[in-house]
Amino acid sequence: MQNHILSHMLADIVRDFGEPVMVWQGGTLLGLLLAAWLLARFLRRKLEVHRRARHEALRFGAESLDKALFPLLGSVLVWFAQAILADYMSTSLLELALVPLFGIALIYIAFYVARRVFSRGEQAHAWLFIVEKLVTVLVWVGMVLTVLGIQDQVLRWMASVRFRVGNERMTLLSLTSGVLWVCVTMVVALWLGSMLEERLMRSRSIDANLRVVLARVGRALLMLAAVLVSFSLVGIDVTVLGVFGGALGVGLGFGLQKIASNYVSGFIILIDRSLRIGDSINVGGLQGIVTEIRTRYTTVRGLDGIETLIPNEKLITDVVQNHSSYLTRGYAKAPVQVAYDTDVERAMALLVEAAHGVDRILEDPAPTPYLVSFGADGINLELGFWIEEAAKGTAGARSAVNRNIWRLFNEHGIAIPYPTREVRIVGELPAALAPANDNAAGAAGTVADVTRLGTNRARDAN
Repeated sequence: MQNHILSHMLADIVRDFGEPVMVWQGGTLLGLLLAAWLLARFLRRKLEVHRRARHEALRFGAESLDKALFPLLGSVLVWFAQAILADYMSTSLLELALVPLFGIALIYIAFYVARRVFSRGEQAHAWLFIVEKLVTVLVWVGMVLTVLGIQDQVLRWMASVRFRVGNERMTLLSLTSGVLWVCVTMVVALWLGSMLEERLMRSRSIDANLRVVLARVGRALLMLAAVLVSFSLVGIDVTVLGVFGGALGVGLGFGLQKIASNYVSGFIILIDRSLRIGDSINVGGLQGIVTEIRTRYTTVRGLDGIETLIPNEKLITDVVQNHSSYLTRGYAKAPVQVAYDTDVERAMALLVEAAHGVDRILEDPAPTPYLVSFGADGINLELGFWIEEAAKGTAGARSAVNRNIWRLFNEHGIAIPYPTREVRIVGELPAALAPANDNAAGAAGTVADVTRLGTNRARDAN
């Protein structure tokens, strides 16, 4: 076994050890690694400037890509040098150096792809750690087998291990290669889907809901294509998927109809743009802000801060009140009543003045006063005005306007009348309520006169 191992890469190193050619190879290797380090440092600076000008999500995982530059460039330069110098001298050291350089570069590139696939923003997925460890182990095992020169023997041994899966005969090599191809195609599909989603989310010419729809549909199509390609590479007949599709359709028609309905409703909401993130809605007695629209459910944060997951089917079939406006403004009124002896024009001018300077009240369209009607106790006036971002609430703006109206009316002597009511008794009083004697009747009359006099004085004072 030892002689067999030394007949490959290690045997060439032992043969050239102590020869002048080893010195030339060592010098060449050091020069190439120095050139790769300088070139990688230059490219890192260029990539960092590029990332700062791009979307924030591109920065996550960039550390792995930066680390992959040096071994990747080193392996490329060493490969070119080995191909050129192979006709003039032995290149056993350069050939050996290619293995760890390419392997380490492959590990860091896999880390970068995994972090782009199994992450959202800067939050890593739980699978990321497992994928990184698995890739590291597989690559290092492959490097060791390559250096020892026994990779062909290992592959033949795996091909000799046979077993049966159903009606199919499989080998350990075919099973391993099939799983590997499925994993690779799925990761590539997820990576392409992530890149597509990032590009769509950065687009300003496409509606926000349409960007979400295109991103999710694109990711689903890429994953479906990855599954079909991986099955073909493994040797599985894709026509068997027709039976699976029929069974899936029956399952959706019976047991999964609610889930399917929610998914379809989610795409309808995103496509017809009936709801948007940030809208203030009221559905089934729950009022809140839409914070997230997923394929199966929509997240609504209530006024108490609690988030509720509402199935998308409910948003399609039930009555939904949307308090948000595409203009983000709302109309409000401030009614007030003045006495009949008031200068109406002056009072209406003060109403307009009361709306000036109040936060979120728009100057265009300008606040407008109206004489609404003539009431029993006074003249009914009304001030109409527009409030910016009305979905945030209008009570504060209306309260500020009413306070200004009260202050301005007091400063200019404009009275807001009290209700005045006069009660008259027609006919004689019942016997139970009749006064016992004339003195009592006279006293009651005096009290009634005094009460009427006090009411008139209060009205005159106002």
